[in-house]
Amino acid sequence: MQVLAAEVVSITPLTEFVHKVILKPEEAVQFEAGQYLQLVLGEKDKRAFSIASSPSKTEQLELHIGASGADSYAMQSLDHLRNAFDTKQTVALEVGLGVSQIRVDQARPLVLLAGGTGFSYVKSMADHLAETGYDQPVLFYWGVKEESALYAKAEMETWAASNKHFQFIPVVENASETWKGHRGFVHQAVMKDIVSLEPYSIYMAGRFDMIGIVRDDFINHGAERDFMYADAFAFIK
Repeated sequence: MQVLAAEVVSITPLTEFVHKVILKPEEAVQFEAGQYLQLVLGEKDKRAFSIASSPSKTEQLELHIGASGADSYAMQSLDHLRNAFDTKQTVALEVGLGVSQIRVDQARPLVLLAGGTGFSYVKSMADHLAETGYDQPVLFYWGVKEESALYAKAEMETWAASNKHFQFIPVVENASETWKGHRGFVHQAVMKDIVSLEPYSIYMAGRFDMIGIVRDDFINHGAERDFMYADAFAFIK
């Protein structure tokens, strides 16, 4: 883990509720794709956010923060970052946390699953896989409630087009009549598309209550627990 200070370079809206934050650490940053950082608001107040950028981007860090509600965990963090930006002060970070980073040495086909802003966790891995020329099948499923929440759809379609082994599959829970893709819950789309998850390594991020259900359903669909990764596992039964 690195403890460092960072400048807040920009905060820009991706949707009504999701903001992209670019941070510039005062020293080169080191982490693995799929790890997270903690924004230090106080000695006993540290807020965890997945790193959306690739580990190759050592001079900047990208976060996607979904924030709504004035007193919410994420909104308080966003306000802290905005204040630092406005006053040209640095923020304190702890970088390189988590145990669910990508394991490319396993040479297995991959399912990358994201619910909502869990996208940032998976995006870091997707970018890393593209940069390193991963040659196993990679299926990237991103589930959202509304089509408008697919703020990086075009970017991920470009990612999928960069490698014949990559596929990007957006899933919309409350889809309009004109939506032509998967509908409903994202993990059910995975099980519909894949007969058995036994050969896959699976990386997932989303709400804790969602991840518990996905884990159990995937195991019943053939997935091996030793090849399933989510930092949420440490907090759920």
